[in-house]
Amino acid sequence: MKMKILVVNAGSSSLKYQLIDMDTEEVIAKGGCERIGIRGSALKHKTAKGETVIEKDMPNHKVAIKMVLDALVDKEYGAIRSMKEIDAVGHRLVHSGEDFNKSVLLTDEVLEICRRNAELAPLHQPANLLGIEACKEVMPDTPMALVFDTAFHSTMPQYAYMYAIDYDDYVNFKIRRYGFHGTSHKYVSQEAIRYLGKKAEDTKIITCHLGGGSSISAIQGGKSVDTSMGFTPLAGVPMGTRSGDIDPAVLEYLAAKKNYTLLDCNEYLNKKCGVAGVSGISSDFRDLTKAADEGNARAKLAIDMFVYACKKYIGSYVAAMDGLDCLVFTAGIGENTWQVRKGICDGLKFFGIAIDEEKNRQKNDGAIHDISAKDSKVKVLVIPTNEELVIARETKELLQ
Repeated sequence: MKMKILVVNAGSSSLKYQLIDMDTEEVIAKGGCERIGIRGSALKHKTAKGETVIEKDMPNHKVAIKMVLDALVDKEYGAIRSMKEIDAVGHRLVHSGEDFNKSVLLTDEVLEICRRNAELAPLHQPANLLGIEACKEVMPDTPMALVFDTAFHSTMPQYAYMYAIDYDDYVNFKIRRYGFHGTSHKYVSQEAIRYLGKKAEDTKIITCHLGGGSSISAIQGGKSVDTSMGFTPLAGVPMGTRSGDIDPAVLEYLAAKKNYTLLDCNEYLNKKCGVAGVSGISSDFRDLTKAADEGNARAKLAIDMFVYACKKYIGSYVAAMDGLDCLVFTAGIGENTWQVRKGICDGLKFFGIAIDEEKNRQKNDGAIHDISAKDSKVKVLVIPTNEELVIARETKELLQ
């Protein structure tokens, strides 16, 4: 069955998309709308014919979706002849709560549940829903699927996802570890299993999705058994502007010292901390590594803190799974910053992890890179993530 699937990832003022031919899994068009609802909005659209930039006001997501569809069927720079060639739309949605443990087809009932779960991810879910509702309005007869960031982690055992709080508060308010970046962790772990040539049930893998937001997952038998992010994407290792794990009593102390409200504290931990806060320079590791090389002590400290936190999570997950077959690096930092990979792996020799220095410095070319040293007991792989392809595959599966 021939099928073309449009993958949509909507943010509060942005909308990214890919049109994928599922026969070949080839991206035949991709792009994004920027500054939706803000002056100076534009659509960047790319096909085999080249790249086109369309500057036009986009007051809302509905207008943005219409512009995307118009671009896809445009005679000059489009990729298809008619909207009828789009067989389905796959949407990224951050949070499934405890209601869904896998991707689902969109219905009015499902949409209402997702609206209720928006309180669990107030920074991301409402924006995702804007894109979904706009698509639903513009393409009412096209099947749509929702692929959740949290769903892959629904296989975590209760002792891993529970917090040690009053159990009634878990029952009543669903306060627990959910985990995020699930589509990325799923994709790269499946690619790693294929590369290893083993049965999924015989594998123990740790995946490191390291980017502006970073998370690390323990994947045993092809299933997530633990992950570093928690109730929100704020938990875990330090990130670009997010603090990562922190003693919650700091909030009360900080509020008193700086006259912060709870909302101020949340804003502070999400947007003013992380490696940007420590370094005082940037959230971008390219800037940090350059500054550290030039002798900037705070830039070096920020990198060292990030690397140390990653090592601690990896070590704890080796213990949790009682072993490790493969360590995977992915996402912006994981794929492109060799210094971070080296820093992490140099501290894990006890586990039989060793990397080839020359292979580790090779530039990311979109392929899987095995950077393991010859004597490494654990495979160390750099695998470019492809969250859009996961969304497209799961959408196709739901329609078959």
